[in-house]
Amino acid sequence: MHRITDFIEKQSFGVCDAIGKRVGFSSSSVRLSFVYASFFTFGSPIVLYFALAFWRNVRHALRRQRSTVWDL
Repeated sequence: MHRITDFIEKQSFGVCDAIGKRVGFSSSSVRLSFVYASFFTFGSPIVLYFALAFWRNVRHALRRQRSTVWDL
């Protein structure tokens, strides 16, 4: 079960892990907070989660394309 959770978190988006590392919480507590907030607000944090996942993937794509600021 732990292996499946690691695969989903690392391979899919990794948003909860990134937020947890930045704030200093474990990724499981951040993930649980998203689940509880989704139940209480009828799914609006899911939109935030996907927006953060999109932004994170865009940042990684831009970093892979240009290695320095002067590359145009």
